[in-house]
Amino acid sequence: MTLTAGESSETLDSEELAVWRMLQRAQVRITRMLEADLLVEHDLALASYDVLTQLSESPDRRLRMNDLAERVLLSRSGLTRLIDRLQRDGLVEREACPSDARGLFAVLTDDGAVRLAEATPTYLRGIRAQFLDVLDTDELRQCAAMLNKLFFA
Repeated sequence: MTLTAGESSETLDSEELAVWRMLQRAQVRITRMLEADLLVEHDLALASYDVLTQLSESPDRRLRMNDLAERVLLSRSGLTRLIDRLQRDGLVEREACPSDARGLFAVLTDDGAVRLAEATPTYLRGIRAQFLDVLDTDELRQCAAMLNKLFFA
């Protein structure tokens, strides 16, 4: 099968299309498995885990909301809703930015750090089982090289 975009000269042959679809499906499959494990064992969605991780790795466990949205690949409104939930659960707080009256920081609370520490082994176990243990050392290096090439294309 060849996929053609109307009258455009852009086409994908069946092998190209199959590789693209496999990449999409692999990412979705692994993400769903990680999410399911985190929800069942810690009542924590994957996006929430990602936010807590980004905050924990930042100086003073805080990030401006715009920077955090960029790091976790969410829209600003999507991040705002997620931070609302995390704040209700006591895992994150909002703080005003002293240098910008309109700016806000998301700050990881001590309870958020504890919840992250509890969930991290589950997250790491899932990555290992669904991704790292499936690839041998050479395949992992090749995968890293290919993803690096795509990231910086």
